[in-house]
Amino acid sequence: MDAFARLDAAALTTLVDGLAGLTCGDPVELIDQITQLERLKNAAAAAQARLTMELRGVLEAEARAAGRTVTRVSASLAGEIGLARHESPHRASSLVGLASVLATEMPHAMAVFSAGDVSEWRVTVFARETACLSKAHRVEADAELGPKLAELSTRELAAEARKVAYRLDPHSVVARIGRAEADRNVTIRPAPDCMARVSALLPAAQGVAAYAALTQAADAARAAGDERTKNQVMADTLVARVTGQEAAHEVEVEIQLVITDEALLGTRNTPARLAGYGPIPAGVARRIAAHASEKLRGWIRRLYGTPGEGRLVAMESTRRRFPDGLAAFIATRDDVCRTPWCDAPIRHTDHITPAAAGGATTAANGQGLCEQCNYLKEHSGWRHTVQPDGTIGVRTPTGHEHHSRPPDLPHEPGFTPFTVEFRYFGSAA
Repeated sequence: MDAFARLDAAALTTLVDGLAGLTCGDPVELIDQITQLERLKNAAAAAQARLTMELRGVLEAEARAAGRTVTRVSASLAGEIGLARHESPHRASSLVGLASVLATEMPHAMAVFSAGDVSEWRVTVFARETACLSKAHRVEADAELGPKLAELSTRELAAEARKVAYRLDPHSVVARIGRAEADRNVTIRPAPDCMARVSALLPAAQGVAAYAALTQAADAARAAGDERTKNQVMADTLVARVTGQEAAHEVEVEIQLVITDEALLGTRNTPARLAGYGPIPAGVARRIAAHASEKLRGWIRRLYGTPGEGRLVAMESTRRRFPDGLAAFIATRDDVCRTPWCDAPIRHTDHITPAAAGGATTAANGQGLCEQCNYLKEHSGWRHTVQPDGTIGVRTPTGHEHHSRPPDLPHEPGFTPFTVEFRYFGSAA
């Protein structure tokens, strides 16, 4: 262990690289290797948690020495960890929180985690199900369940943790259930084959009622001779009731589609980009555009890119005033938050070089960021720069550099045609 503790980043890199050539022809040995690699992966995640807490201590000490408040250290730490682990800031905040809980309140769980006998997700479930308890009660829960984590499945662990939490402090569990209603939300994420998954987190009674209503509607439609499957009817009914339309395919909502002119006219099949979703096949994009055109609900804006490349350099806009047009240009170019590995929706249009430092309000000096990343950029030690090709450099307080480049627009390599942004009110039918 002492020898391992002295491994530096270069030695760890060598260790990781060596795993690429790991092989063995014996089935028994192969299973043993897979088992030990799982333990190694878990133990490595535990080591990351310990090092995260060590880094927090260093950053807090530096802040105090510089006369700064330590209240902003957590956000800066999450930003550092997110970039280091190639995770979003939101996910990184959760990882930092888990590391703190394991270090201060769950020594038994941390011991099993460090031994590689339980995964990061499993200890996350344990921490989540006991989050409502006081520190003293959480220590008790850890003493009771922590040593047993490796013996329980994820489902069993969650159930046992809830039972222990309720026995130790039933009032806090009930109070947490009440507070959980404030976290109700609706999210969307891409799914394969040009589909999207919309999920709602609801109080249990409301969730059950909503599902029952959709089931009843589907059963009634099927009984009346509807040829759609039950799941299809439930999905269509959900869309129709949420949007207020009689039919799911007649939804009226503004959708932004970015596509090359050749793909739009059917001479090429370069994938298009649907804002909020990602790339879609040219054939699907043409169907969307054709349907909107038939309904007279679409309008086109030309986008100018560098010849043969997908880098947006200008945009024609007659519909918006300049400030709004510039923000729209940046949102179209960046698509999602420009912080590496964030992928959150753009909420703020931000100066890369701050206006207070002489930064101009231009497309070249603008970037789209989510709220969390925009606020993080203002913390001490964080610096964003931009290169001539549009690549943004992010320098963290520890001196590490990360880079992001806006996603390419749909384009034809070697050609110099323009790309169009097709906005419309209508459906994809």
